Amino acid sequence: MAYNARRVAVLTVSDRVALGTVEDESGPLLTDRLTAEGWSVVARETSPDDLDAIAAVLSRLADETGVVLILTTGGTGIAPRDVTPDATRRVADREVPGIAEALRAASLAGTPHAMLSRATAAIRGRTLVVNLPGSPRAVLQTFAVLAPVLEHAVALAGGGAPSPAEHRAADRR
Repeated sequence: MAYNARRVAVLTVSDRVALGTVEDESGPLLTDRLTAEGWSVVARETSPDDLDAIAAVLSRLADETGVVLILTTGGTGIAPRDVTPDATRRVADREVPGIAEALRAASLAGTPHAMLSRATAAIRGRTLVVNLPGSPRAVLQTFAVLAPVLEHAVALAGGGAPSPAEHRAADRR
């Protein structure tokens, strides 16, 4: 599929959501926020908290759908089944630690539990993958921090070199 600078996928990682025993709140909330920001959400999927399953979905989404961005929700903590960061690292070509650091730092203002996050950000091919927390409130908080850099980040990950004017415009936001 062709590369498109605004195509995004949302992956909710949760055993209970995957089994259908609870409704996914974070995925639809994130989808709405992305759409409001002008992104085209072309895939919204769920996965159980399983390393191989998450890695397979991330690989397929990055390699076969033409998305420039995958945002995951859930599975980022320290519980034994919180393996989203591990799956992301498994399929990554390169990590982007500054994104995860910024999201954790912003979250710490709201809760000390943010220091328990193992969320990461990485690039696979030309696709940026960012792990967000699973709670709806935390998704909104972290997306607000991430949103101002997304367009620039996906342009760089996709191989596009922003012009000096684009750099200045991004810095003003």
